[in-house]
Amino acid sequence: MSDARPRPGSEMIMQWRKWDGAPHWRHECLYLGADAWGDWVGQPVGWPSARPGASMVAESPNVTLVPRAASDYALTVNRDHPRGLRIYIDLGWDVRWTDDPLLVTGIDMDLDVVRRTDERGLYIDDRDEWEEHRSRYGYPPEVVAHLEGRALELEQQVGAGQAPFDDATADVWLDRLAVLGRER
Repeated sequence: MSDARPRPGSEMIMQWRKWDGAPHWRHECLYLGADAWGDWVGQPVGWPSARPGASMVAESPNVTLVPRAASDYALTVNRDHPRGLRIYIDLGWDVRWTDDPLLVTGIDMDLDVVRRTDERGLYIDDRDEWEEHRSRYGYPPEVVAHLEGRALELEQQVGAGQAPFDDATADVWLDRLAVLGRER
């Protein structure tokens, strides 16, 4: 893992994979900069994301926090999402920068902490996928225990509005994305 980072505004990739190494979501992003919480990358409206069998484009501007050290999550915050999706935390394993300063990788671990601006509010998503993949991929018991506890902890932090899970922290980076970004 390198400490090198690209220049703000540089195009880069955030590449997820599954526990068995199979490719998962690949997001085309811009590097925005860093703060006390870690590095921030963003997707302007229209920028693509794809995984085997599916693709989409960003419907609203979004920024993702990649914590400083290898982590167990990546926090994504949307601005004015058409379906009210404000916060989406992907629980992961070994989420980190690689030796390539234009590439972040991580293992998607199924569980997600979601906060919507509508009546659905705050919840942990994809528990069914988590249960299915625990069996299919043979997640180690210590990984299962850690991530189940971490999901509850993150849900509580989001609900309490603790930084960096508050609106103000991400809004600074969404504003920077508006300056650096360009729609496709």
